[in-house]
Amino acid sequence: MKHFLTRCSLVLCLLLALAVPVQAAQSYSHLYISISDALMNTKQDKEAEAERALEQFATDWASVTSEQKEAQEKVDEILAQAIEATSKDERLKALSELSNALRALEKLENPVDEAAQRAEFGTKFKPIMKAFEDALASGDITTIDAAYKDFNAKWKKIERPVREQSIAMYGQIETQMAFIRITIASEEPDVALMQSQYAELKQTIEDFVAGNDTAKVVEGEYSLATLLAYIDETNDFIDAGDYKAASNKIRDFIKIWPSVEIDISTRNGSLYTKIESDMPILVSDLLKSNVDVKTIKSKLDNFRTEIELIQGDSDYTMWDAALILLREGLEALLIIMALVSFLEKSGQKTMRKWIYTGAFVGILLSAVAAVLMSTIFQSATVDTSRELMEGYIGLLAAAMMIGVGIWLHSKSSVVSWNRYISKQMGNAISSGSVFAMAAISFLSVFREGAETLVFYAGIAPKMETSQFVLGIVVALLVLAIFAFVLFKASGKIPIHKFFAVATVLIYVLAFKIIGVSLHTLQLRDTVSTTIVDGLPVVNIIGFYPTVETMIGQSILLLLIVATIIYKKKQNK
Repeated sequence: MKHFLTRCSLVLCLLLALAVPVQAAQSYSHLYISISDALMNTKQDKEAEAERALEQFATDWASVTSEQKEAQEKVDEILAQAIEATSKDERLKALSELSNALRALEKLENPVDEAAQRAEFGTKFKPIMKAFEDALASGDITTIDAAYKDFNAKWKKIERPVREQSIAMYGQIETQMAFIRITIASEEPDVALMQSQYAELKQTIEDFVAGNDTAKVVEGEYSLATLLAYIDETNDFIDAGDYKAASNKIRDFIKIWPSVEIDISTRNGSLYTKIESDMPILVSDLLKSNVDVKTIKSKLDNFRTEIELIQGDSDYTMWDAALILLREGLEALLIIMALVSFLEKSGQKTMRKWIYTGAFVGILLSAVAAVLMSTIFQSATVDTSRELMEGYIGLLAAAMMIGVGIWLHSKSSVVSWNRYISKQMGNAISSGSVFAMAAISFLSVFREGAETLVFYAGIAPKMETSQFVLGIVVALLVLAIFAFVLFKASGKIPIHKFFAVATVLIYVLAFKIIGVSLHTLQLRDTVSTTIVDGLPVVNIIGFYPTVETMIGQSILLLLIVATIIYKKKQNK
């Protein structure tokens, strides 16, 4: 249920793949992202999120077919170990082995001559290195700076074989390049130091081309939380006036960066680029005679907030799932019970069965609508990323919730509620039509069912299956209890008060959905991200300190205020 939209799109993609002859190798990039998610969350002790990432991997992996049966079975075996792991260390080990097994399968399916790849990389990179060496020989800092920027840009374009064959060598090259950048940006650039740093970089590159993996693996487990801790420590050193220690702490950040960068590059490409280009500059800026503390801290704080936005748990809980069904179910239940009560008071008890019939048909058609909706989204998401669809559907759900909230608000007084029911029943009874009587009940249930589907489509992809199901079960139990109480105390419960409480709850949930949905679109660079300094991330209500999410949520608050003012004027 959790990823039903994503799974639907995957099924359609599989059917299309079966219908068309295979002309290209399978891509497993999405599977590596799931492994990365599981690794990151396991390191951060977020067991539920790690399990969800593994569940996503298992779902995607189920659609994979390969002629390399033995290698595929190996992935199956290690995947089972990762899922069944009972400790953090056990899961981390299994995830590492899972990544290696998947890479082994990929190599078998797409045989690559690694030696030829290294040689080709060396051939392409040789003139780039020569250009930078010539710039260093000139001793002119402006020339060296321009040459380094060209060196870095071209490295980014052809770095892939290094990263794929040896993450340790890749990390060492990235770190050595960053240190050269630090020296270039220093207040008094030391050309001799640059030449020494470049000699080490050149040796690492030549070792890779020769097939010698000489890099030292960075020991320890690092995550986004580690990056945040390093930034906090850097800020502490700056506040204490110890700029050298702050500079060294950013150097430590740069050293572990290659071990963590994939957690950011797969979620926010622009942030990844900014960190890679700006962090080395900050090291140099902290060692200048006149340190611009305000600018440096502003950049660090922005990086911290953006990393925290990625790290932040934007998932919904069982209470969000329960609230949706509870609100929609209670509304339908209240209307049906009110209709039955109205019939009894009008001496029309024989008509009650048609109200129950209409409600039953409404439930059935809601189920049919669920199937149709999943089919529609299936075709709509074939060429669209899951995150984009989640964001847009979330905004649609929020818009509908605002409408529901306004409707509830309009029924939160005794007069308004009685007028609504009397109008509906008056029309039906005056027609003397069995169809009209059943239609009122049917439309009440079907409308709530349709709304519930859209609401769940907006939040289900960001929920654990257990939380989603538990929320629904809790809501159903509460609905059953409420139905029993209503049946026993018909006419004695102030229904309008329920609508007043439900209005508040629905607005709170809409506030959260707007924030989470816009944040999802920001991570995909569909919506820009403008950080507001000094404000925290509050995941429980979907608040993120960005101008864009705050504008969306402010619009909701303005609509709420306008609705309150309008209702007060009507009552007068």
